[in-house]
Amino acid sequence: MRAARYYDRKDIRIEEIPEPTLLPGTVAIDVAWCGICGTDLHEYLEGPIFIPPAGHPHPISGESAPVTIGHEFSGTITALGEGVTDLTVGENVVVEPYIIADDVDTSPGQSYQLSKDMNFIGLGGRGGGLAEKIVVQRRWVHPIGDVPLDAAALIEPLSVAHHAFVRSGAHAGQTALVGGAGPIGLLTAAILKAEGLTVYISELSEARKAKALSTGVADAILDPREGNVADRVRELTGGAGADVAFECSSVPVVLDTLIDAVRPGAVIVNVSIWGHKPEVDMPKLVLKEIDLRGTIGYAGDHPATIELVRSGKLDLAPFITGRIGLDGLISEGFEQLINNNEHHVKIIVNPRA
Repeated sequence: MRAARYYDRKDIRIEEIPEPTLLPGTVAIDVAWCGICGTDLHEYLEGPIFIPPAGHPHPISGESAPVTIGHEFSGTITALGEGVTDLTVGENVVVEPYIIADDVDTSPGQSYQLSKDMNFIGLGGRGGGLAEKIVVQRRWVHPIGDVPLDAAALIEPLSVAHHAFVRSGAHAGQTALVGGAGPIGLLTAAILKAEGLTVYISELSEARKAKALSTGVADAILDPREGNVADRVRELTGGAGADVAFECSSVPVVLDTLIDAVRPGAVIVNVSIWGHKPEVDMPKLVLKEIDLRGTIGYAGDHPATIELVRSGKLDLAPFITGRIGLDGLISEGFEQLINNNEHHVKIIVNPRA
């Protein structure tokens, strides 16, 4: 079968590799669509990061570069390993792409995303979504019902946004400020709107502002060039400030703006992955008793996220801004997202095309 294999920085090759083997307790899936993630771009430009370098195998997967990449994917079950009785061949599914030790409890309520040596399928080994087929452990497979397979490729990043929402403790009727309207910022705003919050987004890019408005995920877009964002948030909230905020840009001035714009006692969730250590306005954080929280991945979020999409509360189709085949992965996918990123939210790949 064909697969995209990561060898090293700026070295991804489309190759023929053996099909994966069905084992007891596993599920074989024909991949339909796989999204290109910001993490994939970081691996391409700056890596290896999550990907174990050649000669340094991951402690759980036992694999190192070259590895098949892609962790945001949907597909159809083609075979069930011995002992798997609660799924059906022909069922459409998504995969929660974790590599976690077999003895880690992944039942509801467990923070398994924080377990030792956690990594991701499509980064740390065990196949990936940028291949025609994959075999994964049953515990990571989630049926999607009638959710279209192309939209379902966005369930994984949407689950990141859902987990950030859960971490915030926010609820319907509150006001949220999202810093940054990149892919995760837009999907975070989409979750917040679906959960009944009023959502404001701070963003400079004209293209991203337009996408936020056209998708209906924001009640207002606040451009820092057009006035002080924190002052504008206070105007919109009767002087109170936002109840909750989400940092989705990894830009220090955006974090400063969120700290200024939230009400005393508010929660700020940092969703973005920082490549450097930012300065934080600790005096204001202390004097306003702001709760600054981190978030990583997801834990038990996929079922609720799938239901939001399946029920029609959240439409993922408008966030798909490109559909390509595997041969165009670099020229039509990675290079577009690197050099023309303001005009794209999510490019998805058909590994069979």
